[in-house]
Amino acid sequence: MTWFFAVLVVVVIGGVAVVATGRGGALAETYDDRPDARVPADGPLTAQDVRTVRFGTALRGYRMSEVDALLARLAAEMETGRASRDREEG
Repeated sequence: MTWFFAVLVVVVIGGVAVVATGRGGALAETYDDRPDARVPADGPLTAQDVRTVRFGTALRGYRMSEVDALLARLAAEMETGRASRDREEG
């Protein structure tokens, strides 16, 4: 009886290996279900664009709080740079 279970386990592991390598038939088509980062595709980015952008989450991604902090800093620097350029021009 022990031999039967040992052989059964080997067959199951072999079957999983065959399916995992793609030899057991075609897998379903994959599609990207992540949300798009909503930023304008044309024209320059504004500080408001940077503030409102949100990225999809993943199991092994970045810490959202760190990304949000960097985006907030970038948006503030964009506004400061734009304000100083406006003063220089005007």
